[in-house]
Amino acid sequence: MQKWFNVGKIVNTQGIKGEVRVISTTDFPQQRYAKGNMLFIFTNQNEKPVPVKVASHRVHKNFDLLTFEGLHTINDVEKFKGSILKVPEEQLGELDEGEYYYHEIIGCQVISEDGLEIGKIKEIISTGANDVWVISREGEKDVLIPYIEDVVLQIDTEHKKIIIHPMEGLLS
Repeated sequence: MQKWFNVGKIVNTQGIKGEVRVISTTDFPQQRYAKGNMLFIFTNQNEKPVPVKVASHRVHKNFDLLTFEGLHTINDVEKFKGSILKVPEEQLGELDEGEYYYHEIIGCQVISEDGLEIGKIKEIISTGANDVWVISREGEKDVLIPYIEDVVLQIDTEHKKIIIHPMEGLLS
C-alpha cells in the first residue's frame, strides 16, 4: 500500500498562464517544488492522483506559486483548486542525523526529564530561527516549546515519545 505525504494545498490560480497558488505544508519547499520534481495532485478520494512535473516555482507573499509541464493556461489548472499536492513515501529521502519530518514529530507524547507527562505535539510552527512545537495539554491551554538543544533532550519517533527539559517558566 502506497503511503503519501502532503506537501501543499492548491488554493487558487494565479494569472492566466497555468500558475497555481499553493499553501505549503512541507518542511522543504525549495526541494519539493524544484523544477523537474514530480508531485501528485489529489483532487478527491476516488480518483487516481494526477502526476505533474514542476516547470517553475516562485514565492509571492505567503504562497508558493507553481507551474507544471504541459499545463499552460488557467483552464488547464482551474480544476485543481482545493486539491492536495502529495509525494510518495519513497520520495521523502534520508534526513541528516537530528532532522525529522513534521509527520514524525506531530502526535508524539512529550514527557519531562523527571517523568511528568506534558501532552501531545499537535502542530509545528516554523519561525525561521528554530521550529516551535505546539503541545496540547488536557484541561489546560496549549504550551509552546522551542525545538532547541537546551529544551529537547531525546526524540524517539518509533515510540512517539519526546523527553524535554522544561526550562523555568516554559510550561506556565
